[in-house]
Amino acid sequence: QVQLVESGGGLVQTGGSLRLSCAASGLTFNSYAMAWFRQAPGKEREFVARISRIGITYYADSVKGRFIISRDNAENTVAPQMNTLKPEDTAVYYCAADRVLTEAYYVARGYDYWGQGTQVTVSS
Repeated sequence: QVQLVESGGGLVQTGGSLRLSCAASGLTFNSYAMAWFRQAPGKEREFVARISRIGITYYADSVKGRFIISRDNAENTVAPQMNTLKPEDTAVYYCAADRVLTEAYYVARGYDYWGQGTQVTVSS
């Protein structure tokens, strides 16, 4: 059974940093691209960042230059380092795994597995 478990969310002030983590099990981790999406109240789930099987990264324009996504294939983890956080970054952050890209990389329905989410709140 595939499990993606996020951790590291919390409350942080504007300008602060957080490092999320997603631990994957039940899949061949290095065969999957990994991504993070987020969903704020009343809004649709939106793409944040993606890292391919070989480490190529993609970022939403809203986080480019502030977030850095990395993966550790030995530990089966993927982690976005989130810096210079803004109140508009407040959302539930979800980890996702994708083996074969069937949609554009920023489209949520193209991903095979999802975590339960972790709350990030940035206070102004």
